[in-house]
Parts: sequence; C-alpha cells; structure tokens
Amino acid sequence: MDFHQYLRVLSRRWRVIALVALLGTATGVFASVFATPEYRATTTLFASLQGGDDTSQLNQGNSFTQARVQSYADIVASPEVTTPVVKSLKLKLTPSELGSRISAEAPVNTVLVRLTVTDTRAARAARISNAVATRFAQVIRELESPRGDTAESPVRLTVIEPAAVPSAPSSPKITLNVALGLAVGLVLGLGIGVALETVDTSMRDSKALAECLAAAAGPPLLSSIVHDSRAARRPVSLRDDTHSTRAEGFRKLRVNLQFAEVGKQPKVIAVTSPLPREGKSSVSVNLAATLAEEGARVCLIDCDLRRPSVHSALGLVRDAGLTTALVGKAGVREVLQTAGSFSVLTSGMIPPNPTQILGSAQFASVLEELAEEFDHVVVDTAPVLPFADTPAMAHAVDGYLLVARAGRTSKSQILDALGVLERVNVPVLGAVLNAAPARGDGEAHGYAYRYQPKPEPSGRLSALVSARLSSVVPRRGSSANGRFAKGRSINGRSVNGHTEPVSAKTRS
Repeated sequence: MDFHQYLRVLSRRWRVIALVALLGTATGVFASVFATPEYRATTTLFASLQGGDDTSQLNQGNSFTQARVQSYADIVASPEVTTPVVKSLKLKLTPSELGSRISAEAPVNTVLVRLTVTDTRAARAARISNAVATRFAQVIRELESPRGDTAESPVRLTVIEPAAVPSAPSSPKITLNVALGLAVGLVLGLGIGVALETVDTSMRDSKALAECLAAAAGPPLLSSIVHDSRAARRPVSLRDDTHSTRAEGFRKLRVNLQFAEVGKQPKVIAVTSPLPREGKSSVSVNLAATLAEEGARVCLIDCDLRRPSVHSALGLVRDAGLTTALVGKAGVREVLQTAGSFSVLTSGMIPPNPTQILGSAQFASVLEELAEEFDHVVVDTAPVLPFADTPAMAHAVDGYLLVARAGRTSKSQILDALGVLERVNVPVLGAVLNAAPARGDGEAHGYAYRYQPKPEPSGRLSALVSARLSSVVPRRGSSANGRFAKGRSINGRSVNGHTEPVSAKTRS
C-alpha cells in the first residue's frame, strides 16, 4: 500500500483505529495503576589494591583491579552472599529469590561496583542493598586471600556511597506505559483497519460502485445521494432543504435518468435494492418529487407489500391504496392521495400473497391506467434478493432503478441483484448510491457547498434603490407615458397582486 492508500484507510477506518488506540492507552493506564510499585536502592563500592608505592606498581595494580571487578559483578547474587543476608535480616525469601532481586554492574575502565536491590518497600530495599554490599565485600576479601595464609587480601572493597531510601518507585513508569500502550494501539488499530479494508467488498463510494458496474457490463451509475443524518426526519429533500447537496443529487438523478434509454423515455420506473434498509423508498419519494419539480404529472406507488413505508414518510393514510383498488373495493382515482406536487398511491392493506398480486393482470391494468394519466409513474418495490415481488411485476414496468447503500451493500449483492433483474428482460436503467460519503474517491461531493440565493434584506429599501424603482414602476393612480393604467399591471401582468388587462385606449 502506498501513502495515499494509508490515508484512505485512516479516513474510512478512523473509528476502529481510534478505538483500538484508546484500548491500548487504557491498558497502559490500568497496568500502571494495578501494578505493585517497586523501589530500587543502589550501593556503590570502590575496589582498591593494597601495597605498592611507586608509580609502576600503582599502574599495574590499577589495571589488575579493573580486570578483577568485571568478574566481581557475577558473585553478588551467589548463595555465599545472599544466604547470610537472608538470615541476618530475617527475610521471608529464599537465597535464590533474593539473588533474583540483586543486580550489579562494573563500569568499564573503572574500579567501581554498583549494586542494586529491587523490593516492594523502599526502606527494605535500602537495608538489603547495604547488607548485601557489606557481605559482598567480605566474600571478595575471603576469595582474594591466599589459602592457608594469614595475610590480608590485597583487594579491598569499600562502600563509598551507601544506599539511600528511594523517594519514588522505579516502576511502574506511568508515562512510559501509557505512551507504549498508545503506540501499540495505533499500530494494531492501523493493522486492523488495513485488514478490514482488504476484506471489505461493500460499495464505499461512487468510484467503487461505478467500477463494480463496469466490471459486470452493467448499467451506469446515475447519481450519488450524499449521506444526511436529518434524512429520517426530513424525507423529502427537495421540499425540506431545496438547495442542499442531497437535493442536488436527486436532480442529477432526474437528468441522467432522462438519457438512460436513448430513443425511449421510460414512463413506469420501478425502484428496488438488493436488500432491505438501503434507502430505496427514500430514493423513490425524492425521485417523484424531483420529477414533479419540472411541472410533470407524477404518481408514486408503494408496491413494497412486505414492508410499506411511503405513507409514513409522507404522512399519508395507508389503509386505502393499491390493494384496495386491486380487489375492486374502490377505483384507482378514489384512493389516490396528494403529497405536495405529486400524487401517491399507498400500499393499502398488506395481502398474504404479494408476489401473485404484483404479477397479476389486474396490477398491470392499474399501472397502465396510471401511465395514461400521468407523465411519470415511480414504483417503490420490495428488495429484489429476498423476495420475488420485484421480478414478478416486470411485465408492467418500463425499467428498474437499483439502489445501493454506501458501506453496506456488497459487490456480490450488486451482482446477484443485477443477475435477477436481467433474467426478466426488462432494462436496468441505472444505479444510485445512497448515503454516499460527503468526500470520497472520484466524488463531486468534495465540492459539497451550498449554492443558494442570499436572503433579501428585510429592512427598508435605500433611497437610491427607491429612486430607481420609481423610474420603472409608476406610482399608484398615475400612468407612465400613458402606457400603464393605474400602475397595477404591465402588459396584462399583475404588479400589486391584481391583474387588469390594458385597454385599447391606453395602448393607443
């Protein structure tokens, strides 16, 4: 993966990465809080060689001592040192356990030995360190004394810096643990993000869906509808937020849909999706609204007889609708309702056999009747993969519109849905990506600004503007050069809310 791909992983999987990083940080904090504090006490000893006054002997003795102290460090934790210390301090430790808590180092080119003891209590750590240093010096003196000789050892270890009681624990190191937990969490989170990105075949953005459709030689991608958290509360974007990016996405769908079938304008359009909860009903409602925006006569039919939702989105009555007309209890026109600028035929009561009803001749007759009366008929259908309802109505529709949801619909679901629809010999006019990210690969939503007119000021017009208007619009009761009567109409068009035709006398 290159740098840009990692950036895409960060932008798409930042929640997972942040969660894992947070867990890593929390682990570092908990490990620090619940860990038993340990204290380190260090005693420093100086090794010296007895005898020799001239410079040559001193140099030789110093070199000898430096060589010897390197091996002394390995003797500190030996039983000869730890056993007497355990007994003298009455420690509840075995000599080997005490030895595991002792460490020693002899810096190169020095005659120093630093002895460190780790313990859970600060005062005890210092006491053990000093006791071990004393016993260690005795053991070295015994080892360096000639066997059977009463002379003193030529090597002497002297404590030059006894251990002091440490004021703070040496571990846990909270800052280090938290930083380490955060670093491990970030690396692990990024790895999980990359793995999820690799196995994820969902339509993440319009580029992914367009590539999927092109690879399958399928229909074109007609539009991407940007995600809006307010869509559930404001289902009709063209009515509730006319200039939003989401509304423009539906207008783009309307324009592209008009050119989907060259030489044939589809009149009855069935909107479906591979699975439920992918936004097909929302697309159906807004498609009907945007078609009606041009002044066309539009009828929206809720043919999702499994889980109808058009009525709730538009605040209409469901009980009298499509199924009411199909069973002959009422005529189609009698159960039509109005939602703003377009008509709606709700589902009616849910029948026990939706597939048979939608595949019947009566259903085709209803759609034919509505197609004669309206310029466009938009049909909201059931999901195509779980149910056979959508293919069953193929004889009554002019084309299908397939809706996929960004981040949810997978590539295999798209291909399976296309396969089902292609077998009924009705064209799939195109696809729509619903809930698309505001910014994505190849998305025009990167330019998701709100392009709308500025509100006019509500205060009084300036004197300059008033003067300019007075030169164009005559005052009430006067005529400007004899062209306008009473200042109320211009060529028969209303100026102040009333329309008055211009008389022949005035024209002359």
